[in-house]
Amino acid sequence: MRRAQRVLLWVAILVLAAIVFAALWPGVLATHDPLQTAVRSALLPPSAEHLFGTDQSGRDVYSRVIYGAGRSLGIGLLATGVALVVGLVIGALAGVAPKGIDTTVMRVNDVLMAFPEFLVALVVVAVLGPGPVNIAIAVTLAAVPVYIRLARVQTQTLRVAEHVEAARILGVPRVRAFTRHVVPGVLGALSVLATIGIGSSILAAAGLSFLGLGPSEPTPEWGLMLAGGRNVLGQAWWISLFPGIAITLTVVSATVVGRILRARADGRAA
Repeated sequence: MRRAQRVLLWVAILVLAAIVFAALWPGVLATHDPLQTAVRSALLPPSAEHLFGTDQSGRDVYSRVIYGAGRSLGIGLLATGVALVVGLVIGALAGVAPKGIDTTVMRVNDVLMAFPEFLVALVVVAVLGPGPVNIAIAVTLAAVPVYIRLARVQTQTLRVAEHVEAARILGVPRVRAFTRHVVPGVLGALSVLATIGIGSSILAAAGLSFLGLGPSEPTPEWGLMLAGGRNVLGQAWWISLFPGIAITLTVVSATVVGRILRARADGRAA
């Protein structure tokens, strides 16, 4: 790995570590109650007392960004984790299924992949209704097709690998050879993809919240905070700027880590 790439990786890891810390222990970093309102302190610019300023209700934007990390990161991790498991199961089974079943599953999967993930998530939320739980379900369903395709390709590649064939020749039952030698390899490939997927899921969830389909006020959530400041950008730019920066840093950092890991797994980086 080149030095510049190594430095970029460590910067991304540190950023993600800080965001995870904020998500797990927001009370350590926050300076105010994220829900406490103070009308006389409304729309104050960033200062020593309010590092990121205050919003229309006088709530501390910095504290709300800190507390919002838990919700935004939680949705991203949950959606990615469930999508990985569902994609692993369906993709692996399709990879060993008869040709007719495999073809049918993959044609349906191709149709879903033809649409942008955010559009699929938007349609799902429109059907299920708004709310944080429905957003997590929508983002999960939108991400699943990518994992299904990769799992299927990896399964078909590994099932004819030399070490799998050797295990069968030695008398290892097919199911045991599959679970011991094929599934771990498929899971490893999906895990690298999931690192990138976390950022995409967070971005999709924030976009849905921005449209008013996620948590409701006064919940501290990055997408909702972005929406809350869009009507006063000229007067109080800080309300939307700082949650926007938080989303950007999280998505970019997760993507950097995921892409570097994928490059190393493919042997393109030393």
